[in-house]
Amino acid sequence: MSDRLPPLNALRAFETVARLLSVKKAAAELNVTPAAVSHQIKLLEDLTGRALLIRKPRGIELTDAARAALPHLAAGFDQLGQAVRELRDSRAGLTLTVSVAPSFATCWLMPRLHRFLTAQPDIDVRITARTRQSTVVGAQSRREAEAWLADADVAVLLSDGDFPGFHVERLVPLTLTPLVNPGLVGRAKLTPGDLRGMTLIHDDMGRLYDGRDFWALWLEAAGATRLKLKHGAQLSHTVLALEAAAEGVGIVATSPELAKPQMDAKRLVAPFDLRVPLPYAYYLVTTEEALNRSPVRAFVEWLGAQRA
Repeated sequence: MSDRLPPLNALRAFETVARLLSVKKAAAELNVTPAAVSHQIKLLEDLTGRALLIRKPRGIELTDAARAALPHLAAGFDQLGQAVRELRDSRAGLTLTVSVAPSFATCWLMPRLHRFLTAQPDIDVRITARTRQSTVVGAQSRREAEAWLADADVAVLLSDGDFPGFHVERLVPLTLTPLVNPGLVGRAKLTPGDLRGMTLIHDDMGRLYDGRDFWALWLEAAGATRLKLKHGAQLSHTVLALEAAAEGVGIVATSPELAKPQMDAKRLVAPFDLRVPLPYAYYLVTTEEALNRSPVRAFVEWLGAQRA
């Protein structure tokens, strides 16, 4: 007899029938007809020169040869299955999913992400810009972290950093100051009184987090709450507010940490010296289990280096 292995389909049909002791049940498991299963068994019997099944009125019995071969064949299919899983996992293991708010993704992460992709060319990065609430306050923290990490390895959330049971790192501490297109200001530095007559652009981030409007917060810190100022655009995302200000629509009170691309390009400048520290920041949140995966660990370490 040739040492060449019989067809895999014939071996699989025999292993399934021998395990279930039923041609009909084996056909259902293999999603083929009973006639096809019987054909594969007959083919294997012809190739091996041995009878494998004893058909009786009340069912099927295995011959001695079949009974001896079954454990080895079952173990072989288990090993084949494991090999296929490892092939799949080796690719899946190099995939990283990061869930972030759209504004953070556009303003902070995307201008830097090419550095990680260059340093880790074997890791596939999937960025999910979530539109669900990305600001996390108090008792919401664990529930929100679980929701954001349900289909992601890493999340970046605007929070006070209190996420019990999770791995947490402060990524981007935030300050608050007005930013404006340099073409709208006649000199490098302004005083609060110079805001009279200027169109204010409102970024909703502060209001979404703790209900405090960024302009109200900054003016309070500047001791200028009595100024009568002209209201303007109310924009829901930081990226929209920054672009409106960069295009000269008005002046926006926002976080300069998120405006680095526009400030580096001289499309926005900070005309006031006062920067107000915010009591929240962007935090990286993940699980200890996820950190055991090398792509996640590499990304977390890379993000930590970006803080410098």
